[in-house]
Amino acid sequence: MCLTAQKSNLYRHPVLPIRRTLYHQEPGQTMGAQALCLLATLLECGSMDILVFSHKLLQWLRQAEFTPDKRVFDCGIQTHAALSSLAQGVPPDRSGRSGEQDNGNGSLMRVLPLALWHTGSDEQLYADARRQSLVTHGHPRSQLCCAFYSLWARELILGKSDAWDLAAAKFEKLGRSAAATAKETDFILDEIHRASACGSGYVLNSLWSARIAMQESDYESVVRSAISFGNDTDTTACIAGGLAGIRDGLASIPERWRNSLRGKHIYEPLLQELLRRRE
Repeated sequence: MCLTAQKSNLYRHPVLPIRRTLYHQEPGQTMGAQALCLLATLLECGSMDILVFSHKLLQWLRQAEFTPDKRVFDCGIQTHAALSSLAQGVPPDRSGRSGEQDNGNGSLMRVLPLALWHTGSDEQLYADARRQSLVTHGHPRSQLCCAFYSLWARELILGKSDAWDLAAAKFEKLGRSAAATAKETDFILDEIHRASACGSGYVLNSLWSARIAMQESDYESVVRSAISFGNDTDTTACIAGGLAGIRDGLASIPERWRNSLRGKHIYEPLLQELLRRRE
C-alpha cells in the first residue's frame, strides 16, 4: 500500500527514484512474492495443490522466500491471520477468514499465474482460482472475484477484444449453476460498482478499478491510471497491469521499468519454465 502523499510522484515515475517510499524500500521493489509462491506450486506439482501452496506461503512469511533481499516488509492483516492459523494446524481450505468484512484483495493480487499456467477447462480454472483463495481469503466474494479475473485473463490470452463480456458470460453460467454462488455472482458483475471504484483494498473495488484502468489503450497508461486512484496503488497496478501485459505484450512495458525491477534471479527462472511448458 502506497502513501497518498506519494501518489503524484508515483503517477509520473512508478518505478523511478522518489524521495520516500513506504517501508523504506528501494525503487523497483517487487511485491509479488505470493504470486511467485503460487507459480512455483503449479510448476512443481502440475496442479493447484493448496497444501503445497500453503507451505510456500509460510516459507515466504517465516523465511522471506521469494523476496529479493530476504525481508518481508508487507503482509496484510487478513493474510497474516490466515497464515498464523495455518501454522497452528488449521487445514489450508479453512485457514482463510470468511466473514463479510474479510474481503481484502490479497488473493486477487496473486492469482494471475494460475490463468497463465492453466490449460484445463473454464470450469477447472474457475474452481482452481477459488481454491487458491481459500488459504487466506475464504469468503465466496473473494473466491469468485479471483475466478472471474482468471476467466477475464484467459479471454485476453486468447486475444479477445471483448474479454470482459466473454468472461462475464462464462462466469454467470458457472456461478448461477449453484444456489450458493448465484446471488454473489450477480453482485460482482453489477455495473453499480463502476461509480465507486477508487483503488481501495476491498477485493471487489480492486476488480472494478482494474476494469476502468483497462480502458486505457496501452500498458503504461493502464498502470498510470491504476495508480492515479490512490489508496492501495501497488495492488491496483498489479491487478490491472497483469491484464494489460497479456493484452499488449512484453514489448509494451517500458524498458526503463523492466530494467528497474529487483529480484530477477528469483522470478526469471520461474517465468522461463512457465513459458517452456506453455509452448
